Amino acid sequence: MTRRGFVNFFQMASLVLALVTVSLVAAIATMHFAIHGAEVTVPSLKGMTVADARSQTSGLGLDLDVDNRYYSGDVAAGHILTQLPPPGTVVRREWRVRVAESLGPQAVEVPDTVGTEERLAALKLRQAGLEVGVMASLPWSGAAEGVVLAQDPPGKAQGIERPSINLLLAAPGDDAADGFVMPDLTGLPVLTAQAQLAKVGIKAAPPAFVYAPISPVSSGGAMPTLPTQPGAVTAQQPPAGSRVDQATLVKLTVAK
Repeated sequence: MTRRGFVNFFQMASLVLALVTVSLVAAIATMHFAIHGAEVTVPSLKGMTVADARSQTSGLGLDLDVDNRYYSGDVAAGHILTQLPPPGTVVRREWRVRVAESLGPQAVEVPDTVGTEERLAALKLRQAGLEVGVMASLPWSGAAEGVVLAQDPPGKAQGIERPSINLLLAAPGDDAADGFVMPDLTGLPVLTAQAQLAKVGIKAAPPAFVYAPISPVSSGGAMPTLPTQPGAVTAQQPPAGSRVDQATLVKLTVAK
């Protein structure tokens, strides 16, 4: 190969290398844009109406899902209480943003369904704008099958969080219970409380003993407050009215 031919070959090779480099850089830039162009930052939706939040998330290529509704005295009805993922999170387009919608302050009275048949109880709740929540059954010979034995929250309850009411229904005496409504054990001797739980197969954790507060001596005509007896239950978890089953571990606080 002549010197001139060698120079021409070198120039051609350099041109091809430059074109390959440009193509590679363009491909990398295109890939970077494709990846990061599909990412968006989740906006802050709290306090917005559901319609406005849906419009904003739709414009960003996100899906809005109202998966919970709660009563709130601070956030107006129809506005968003909480969101997940939180604001500022970087996600891919078409990501689902879950929000909880406010129902405003509790404006309905919880009806008392105890003693009524399941369908009638559900109808009373729907007429009040409430929903049937978790339903559990308890073998009970003192009531017809399907009659409501207890409910949580109870009738006429105020300050409830969710618009759903859990029901405990009577089942035939030979059925196995699938849940119970937690009784109020406060004030009972700890051994009595533990015996009540053991009777239906619910376990209690070792009790936590605390010194009971001593009430001040009353003055005037007010009746004095009786001191808490040592060994009496002063607090419980789960609270009274909660649904529990054999997998629940009840924690009792007991006065020293």
